Amino acid sequence: MMKLEGCGYLLFILLLLMHSGCAWMYIDTAGEPPSPPPRHSLAEWPFEEYWTGIVFNGAKIGFTRLSFAPAEDADNLFDIRSEAALRFRFLMFDKYANLKSYDRVAADLTLRNFAYDYDLDGNKLKLSGKLTNGMLEVEIISRGQSERQAIPVEGDLYPTSVIGMYPVLHGLELGRHYSYQVYHGETQSIASVTQKIVAFEESKLLFSGKAFKVKTELLGQKVTTWIGLQGKPLLEIAQNGVIISGLETEIVAKKYLTEATLNKEEALLEYSLIRTDELISEPERVKSMQVALYEIDEGLSIPSDGLQQCERQGEKVICQISMQVLTETSKGYVGNPAAHQVYLVPSRTVPSQDKRIRDMANEITTGTTNPLEKIRLLMAWIEENIEQEPVDVFTALDVLSRKKAECQGHTYLYAAFARSLAIPTRVVNGIVYSEDYWGFLYHTWAESLVNGYWVAVDPTLRQLPADGTHIKLLEGETFLDLMPLADLVGRLRVQVISVDDS
Repeated sequence: MMKLEGCGYLLFILLLLMHSGCAWMYIDTAGEPPSPPPRHSLAEWPFEEYWTGIVFNGAKIGFTRLSFAPAEDADNLFDIRSEAALRFRFLMFDKYANLKSYDRVAADLTLRNFAYDYDLDGNKLKLSGKLTNGMLEVEIISRGQSERQAIPVEGDLYPTSVIGMYPVLHGLELGRHYSYQVYHGETQSIASVTQKIVAFEESKLLFSGKAFKVKTELLGQKVTTWIGLQGKPLLEIAQNGVIISGLETEIVAKKYLTEATLNKEEALLEYSLIRTDELISEPERVKSMQVALYEIDEGLSIPSDGLQQCERQGEKVICQISMQVLTETSKGYVGNPAAHQVYLVPSRTVPSQDKRIRDMANEITTGTTNPLEKIRLLMAWIEENIEQEPVDVFTALDVLSRKKAECQGHTYLYAAFARSLAIPTRVVNGIVYSEDYWGFLYHTWAESLVNGYWVAVDPTLRQLPADGTHIKLLEGETFLDLMPLADLVGRLRVQVISVDDS
C-alpha cells in the first residue's frame, strides 16, 4: 500500500496564488496624487526592464523579469518578454517551475502574436498563437502532441504580461476603473480583467517612493499592486501577505537559486496541510465520515452525489462521505446517463485516444472483459511502474514517458487508460486524511462508472473503492477547472464530526 505524502497540483496552485487576494500593513496615504495623472505612451515608455523577487511564507522561492522594447522588424509594434522562475523544496525534493513568454503588441498594448514556454519539474508545454481578423489561432505542443485552437475574439485582446502596464498607459488616476480581455496561457482561455485604482500611498518599510494602489481581478483571483510614478510595480502581495513580490535588482532577484537550495523548510506542505482536532487512526479503514468545512465561498458548490452528500448550513458546509460496498453486481447513484459520454472524451491532460495510451491499456488488461478487474489491473500496473514523487505534469503522456508523478499524474494516467477501454472516468480533486501528517492534504483521484454506478478509484493509494476520508471539492482535469482551489489553499478548515471504521 502506497502512503499519501502530500501530492497533487500544488506547484500549479502556487502559481495561481501569485495572482490572488491580498492585504498588508505599514502603508500610509501619500497626500494628493500628482496632477495631471501619470500616463506614458509606449513610444516613450519610462523603463526597459524590471526584476522582482518572490517570497512565499517567509522564504524566497523565485523571481520574475519583464523587458520591453520596440520591435526591430516592424513599425509601431513592441516586444514584451517576461520570465518567472520558482524553486523550493517539497517532501525533500527540489521542485521548480520556469515560465517564459514573448508577446508582440501594438501601441495600445493589444495582442498581435505570442510564444510561451512552460516547464514544471522537467515537463514542458509550448504555446504559440496570433490574432487575425477576430480569430485567435493557438498551437499547443506537449509530449509530442500538437493541438490547434481557433478562438473567436470580440473586441480588443491583450496578453497577461501587460496587466501591470495597462493602467500606466491609460492613466494612473484615483477612482479609474478598467475592464478588458486577456489570453491566459496557463489555462489556455480568454478571461476578463478588471482593475481599479483605489489609493495613492507610500511606505517607509516596503517600497521606495510614492505609488498608486491598483486592485486587479482575473479568473476570480485578486491581486493588489503598488505602481510607482515611473510605471514599475514596486510591491505586489497575495494571500494576505503569504506571497510577496517586490522590486529588486537582477543580482538580488536571482539570489533565490542559492537560498532555495539551502532552504530545508517545507513551507508549501505546512501551508497546505489542514490540521484537525480529531485524529484519525488507520484512515484506510474508514467506511464513512461526517465533516464540517469552513471558509467555502458561496460561489463554490461542493458536489453531492452517491459518494458524498453535502449541504450548506450557514457559514459551514456539512458533508457525509460513505465508502462503497463494492461487489460485481453493485448498483448505485448514476446521475444523468446522457451526461456520461463526456467522461469518455479525450482531453489534452487525459489523451485517451493516443496510440501509446490505448496500446498499453489493452496490454495491461489482456485476458479480461470485467470492468472492475480491468480497473484493478490498471491500478496494479501504475503502482508497479510509476514512481510516487512530487513531480507536476501537464498530461498523462508525461507520466507514461518519465514513469514518475504525484497523485494528479497518477490519476491522469489511470483516467486515460480507463477511457481508452470505454470505462467512463472523471478526475476529481479534494482532500484526504493522512495519518503520517495527522491532517488533510490536497489530493487527486478518479471516479469510474462501473455496472451503472460511480466508484471512487485512488490509483495513488491503490484503493478500490477509495476510503471514506476522501472529500471531493470539485471535478475537472484542466488548470481552468482547478482555479477555485487557489482560494481554498491555506484557508480551508475541517472539523471532523464523526468517523465510522467498523
